[in-house]
Amino acid sequence: MGDTRARPLLETDLAPDPLVQFHRWLEEAREAVRMPEAMALATADGDGAPSLRMVLLKRADERGFTFFSGYESLKGRDLAANPRAALLFYWDPLGRQVRVTGAVERLDAEESDAYFAVRPEGAQAAARGSRQSAPIGSRDELEETAARAGAGERPGWWGGYVLRPQTYEFWQHRGDRLHDRLRYEPDGAAWRIVRLAP
Repeated sequence: MGDTRARPLLETDLAPDPLVQFHRWLEEAREAVRMPEAMALATADGDGAPSLRMVLLKRADERGFTFFSGYESLKGRDLAANPRAALLFYWDPLGRQVRVTGAVERLDAEESDAYFAVRPEGAQAAARGSRQSAPIGSRDELEETAARAGAGERPGWWGGYVLRPQTYEFWQHRGDRLHDRLRYEPDGAAWRIVRLAP
């Protein structure tokens, strides 16, 4: 792989399909980054007020980018009011970032149930016992609530989302600050690659 910061990112370096390109970079990031699946998720409420947090990518395929959360959380309320979002993956050791924007939909209950069933028991108890983003009195109360909830079926307030990409941007750091930014935009049934000024 070499030093990815030492060479430019050219249009000819990229796969025609941005999902293929994303998986190439993700695999390289697995060798250099502790949690390459960590991504910043940006949402906005119905009035356009933005919010940002880190979540984990669980799957990226032809359907989109899948993650899980509480439907009543701040992100869940934002997505109910304004079902569009942006994702950012930042892999500092490689000097790379990937941005993905698109519309977001909930997964169906069966898919959310299937994923929840394979989560560790502690993670199940945490989801069942925590109404994400709701005020809670203390750490002790949080732990007691999760312990009482225990592992079991997926609660109705928790499940999956899929972001269906409408744009991708691949960014490569350059030491002279003339960074390479290449964006994939829809072009009929295919994608076109547009270079952006840094």
